[in-house]
Amino acid sequence: MSVETKLVVCPHCHKANRVPVDKLAAGGNCGACKQPLWPDQVLELTGQNFAVHTGRSDLPVLVDFWASWCGPCKMMAPQFEQAARSWKGKVRFAKLNTEQHPEPAGQYGIRSIPTMILFQNGREVARQSGAMSEAQISQWLQGQAG
Repeated sequence: MSVETKLVVCPHCHKANRVPVDKLAAGGNCGACKQPLWPDQVLELTGQNFAVHTGRSDLPVLVDFWASWCGPCKMMAPQFEQAARSWKGKVRFAKLNTEQHPEPAGQYGIRSIPTMILFQNGREVARQSGAMSEAQISQWLQGQAG
């Protein structure tokens, strides 16, 4: 009898880990670096690790494109973090500072922030611009990621 697994990329060392589907929400640690696969904070992406996290994970990855000078981005940040806790084990929540790492923002044609893009297997599957509450983020995700 085989156990269904999903690839989850470690937020610390960026190595892919096979995790049994029934254990995704429980957390667990990376096989390589032994750090938690689901830390309490949202994953901070860079230009260097963006493709690894959005392309190698079997789980959907929701990326918030933001900047430190953006008022709506700052207002949405705690809501995004709260939504991340609700979706632990189902969707990886990540943020990309568009000022510090402009390459991915340019690649995906980010014209206004905050903009959230949902990635599945390295492809953009949905996009939403504008600040949202935790409930709005979850409702939007429910319609996208099931």
